[in-house]
Amino acid sequence: MSWVWLFAAIALETSATMCLRASDGYRKRVWIAPMLLAYIASFTCLGFSLSAGMPVGIAYGIWTAIGVCLVALLTRVIWADPLTRRMMLGIAVIAVGVLLVEVG
Repeated sequence: MSWVWLFAAIALETSATMCLRASDGYRKRVWIAPMLLAYIASFTCLGFSLSAGMPVGIAYGIWTAIGVCLVALLTRVIWADPLTRRMMLGIAVIAVGVLLVEVG
């Protein structure tokens, strides 16, 4: 069950960050409430994941790493934000790092 909570936390955090991007520096205020609610829900789900027995180092590492990768990819698709070869290499390094933490 801890993995279900963790993946919910990742999805919510990614959604919140996408709302932050959509708000255009808080100029589009319609995105502020969904952003805040999604961040609160994300931290709540992360807490439930920890309560279900997932070690904090693994949960936090995976939560942040996957969130960074998803946001980079989604902002590229939705807003055509830059995604350079160096950034893609960074995403690959993050993926390898998460795998090493998980099996370590």
